[in-house]
Amino acid sequence: MARPIIQVADLHKKYGDFEAVKGISFEVMEGEIFGLLGPNGAGKSTTLEIIETLREKTSGTIKVAGFDLDKDPNEIKKIIGVQLQTSGYYPGLNLTELLELFAGLYNEDIRPLDLLERVNLVDKAKAKYKELSGGQKQRFSIATTLINKPRIIFLDEPTTGLDPQARRNLWDLIRDIRQKGTTVIITTHYMDEAEILCDRVAIVDSGRVIALNSPDKLIDELVATGFEKPKEVKKANLEDVFISLTGHALREGA
Repeated sequence: MARPIIQVADLHKKYGDFEAVKGISFEVMEGEIFGLLGPNGAGKSTTLEIIETLREKTSGTIKVAGFDLDKDPNEIKKIIGVQLQTSGYYPGLNLTELLELFAGLYNEDIRPLDLLERVNLVDKAKAKYKELSGGQKQRFSIATTLINKPRIIFLDEPTTGLDPQARRNLWDLIRDIRQKGTTVIITTHYMDEAEILCDRVAIVDSGRVIALNSPDKLIDELVATGFEKPKEVKKANLEDVFISLTGHALREGA
């Protein structure tokens, strides 16, 4: 049976008189893809940044793989991978050089081409980050989270702005990462993405968790209230049509 790898209990975060996080509690099980969902300003990003040791909490307890955030933040940093933002990449370095630079910061010995192969970017090994397409940038960003062989990775809206092929390719990559034993925490504003990828989701609003379950269970609970869609649900959607007509495979520049 899966064990909790992240435990958050009664987490609070205040900025002066404003309370962004109001007693959030949840567990993430080892080896699952867990979605933290919510509208902008709900408190989900603050919550994740606290878990990632990037922001201080006001109160509450957090344990990551048994390490207490208050006592062992450096141990937590060693076992997590956090998706970097665009500003984290030196423009003069190619992808191989960037991976070697980050590996040095982690004090890790890596084979850059092996990492690039995992994210289908070997042919871009000598390219600069700014020369990549949106999908390629996101895949490289995920590669950087894997440098220290983390037990947990955090992905913040990884498919925003991608075309359907690139988006579904990234889904395959995320599934593959989980299949190899890494726990994945993801935020997304695409509910279809969360429904397809996530084993469980926590929905956050106004600094509180208002629902936590598998997507299927949450949908069943809504249907049980008598909810009906105004339009008949079809067996496919327009994105499926697009993929069927144009092909699932990534193209050059995807």
